[in-house]
Amino acid sequence: MPTRLDSLFARLRSAWKPTKQPTALRAYRCQCGRPVFFRNSKCLACETPLGYEPERAQLLPLKPGPTEGAWQLWQDTADPPRLYRRCGNFDSASGCNWLVPVTADTPALCAACRLNRTIPDLSIAENQALWRRIETAKRRLVSQLLALNLPVKSKIGEDPEHGVCFDILASPPDGPRVMTGHADGVITLNVEEADDATRERIRAAMREPYRTLLGHFRHEIGHYYWDRLVRDTGWLSPFRELFGDEQQDYAAALKANYEQGPPADWPQRFVSAYASMHPWEDWAETWAHYLHMVDTVDTALSFGIDADEVELDAEPWGTDALWRPNAPGAESFVGFLNAWVELTAVLNEMSRSMGQHDFYPFVLPRPAVAKLQFIHLVVNGAPAPAATQAAATQAPSAR
Repeated sequence: MPTRLDSLFARLRSAWKPTKQPTALRAYRCQCGRPVFFRNSKCLACETPLGYEPERAQLLPLKPGPTEGAWQLWQDTADPPRLYRRCGNFDSASGCNWLVPVTADTPALCAACRLNRTIPDLSIAENQALWRRIETAKRRLVSQLLALNLPVKSKIGEDPEHGVCFDILASPPDGPRVMTGHADGVITLNVEEADDATRERIRAAMREPYRTLLGHFRHEIGHYYWDRLVRDTGWLSPFRELFGDEQQDYAAALKANYEQGPPADWPQRFVSAYASMHPWEDWAETWAHYLHMVDTVDTALSFGIDADEVELDAEPWGTDALWRPNAPGAESFVGFLNAWVELTAVLNEMSRSMGQHDFYPFVLPRPAVAKLQFIHLVVNGAPAPAATQAAATQAPSAR
């Protein structure tokens, strides 16, 4: 059965040229016909309540249900209609607009908020605004993961062994600085990353072209999915052939990276300088890049952005650049990559017209294209290559 992403790629190849029909995955409308957006909980035109229904991957208009606190979808004609409640964080500082289906054991929190293990001290006024920004980015992440049919279960109660959870922490005044990272399904984010001035200062100091909350989340969840989808599976041996042996000393690689910097030829081999540090980081950076690409192209298609008139500096990619040129869907994936090149050229020009940094300050080298296809195959549940080495029982490290 085609996955949601396969359907997206098919629409992309048929719609980008010449008719450019948008999809509806990131474009939503109220019952009054006005456009509404992912974070909205009310239509600003007609004040109809809105809620994000994660199973349908849509922001939908609501009307009151038969009991207090219950809601039903505006256009639900079922008898009886399916009922929902607001996420328990709707009235909190995070302002979550997601819906929870009413069942015999309806959870208080939605699928995204149930992933939180630790949140900032909200008695500190500044943390309320920071937490709201963090949760907005995290909901965007989770909505995409669910749309890609990836496993998303909370480590707190739902799947203690294989689930994922988030610790949003602040560095103590007299203690060590909280480091953003992942370890055994626990993703830690320093709350200061939600402060624009602080994050920009760190970005400049680290000489990074790109640093965002959503980028952090996509990178760290990549480590989690390496543990879930690659480690101890048939994908491990081809991963090592393509990304390198993850058993090399991570602490030593980290130390060398910060003391010596990346290798001079990293732009010819990796999607970012940080990806050159260790195979785990190469995977996480490429994984994050893949999520960036899919979500951005999806949004562009939804809103009908046209890239035809942009003059490109690079030749389109062919299947010869892929890891497995003969894999099912290889032509479709190349079409997606080339549409991405067109789209980012448009978006970079738009950023420059506003005097801003490039929207997409990267260049995809040929080896990174092969790695992106590898991740695409893993995400879509393709069968792992038959000839593989035994998976190593490598315990996950903080990274």
